Amino acid sequence: MRKWLFRKRAAFTGARHWLLLLVAAQALFLLAVAGAGYATRAYGQTIVLRTTPLDPRDFLYGDYVQLRFTISRLPVKLWREAGPVPRRGTPVYVLLRPAGAAYEAVGVYAEQPTAPTGTVVLRGWVANNWRRALHVRYNLEKYYVPEGTGRQLERRGARHPLLVHVSIAPWGQARITQVEPLADSTAQSIESRD
Repeated sequence: MRKWLFRKRAAFTGARHWLLLLVAAQALFLLAVAGAGYATRAYGQTIVLRTTPLDPRDFLYGDYVQLRFTISRLPVKLWREAGPVPRRGTPVYVLLRPAGAAYEAVGVYAEQPTAPTGTVVLRGWVANNWRRALHVRYNLEKYYVPEGTGRQLERRGARHPLLVHVSIAPWGQARITQVEPLADSTAQSIESRD
C-alpha cells in the first residue's frame, strides 16, 4: 500500500512540475510578444506611408480601419530579380525611399537587399499578381482605433490621404505607431493603442 501511495505521489508531483513549466512557457511567450512590439517602437526606424482607410467593424475587437497603402499595389516593372514575378503567398522585400511627405517603392526583391543610405526595406507578402501589378500586403493593413472613431477617420481619409507612421525594427518587424491626416494639420492625430 505504501509503495502504491509513493508512486501516486511521485506521479502527481511530476505532473505538477510539467503544468507549472507549461504555464511559465505561456507567460514568457506573451511577454516576448509584448516586448517585441515595444522594442520595435523604441529601436525601429520610423517611416511615413500614404494610405486610404476603409471602416469595417469587428464585433469581437471593436472599431478598426482597413488601410490601403500606396505601396500595396506595385507595378511589375519594380520587380528587380531575374526570375519570374513571384506567386501568391511568396515573401518579398520592398525597397522604399522618401518622396515628399511619405515613402515610395523603388524596387521589389526576393531576398532582402542592402538598403542604400536614406532608404529602408519593408517585408511583405504577395497577395496577388496581375500582368502589370503586384498586390503586396505587409500585415499593417488593420489598424484598431478607439470605439466610435473609425467612421471619423474614414471621412478624413476620403477627403485627403492619411499618413501612417510605421516603425521598422532592425530585425524586420514593423508596427504602426500613429495615423494622421495629410492636409488637415489642425485635426488631432490618432495615436495607436498599446
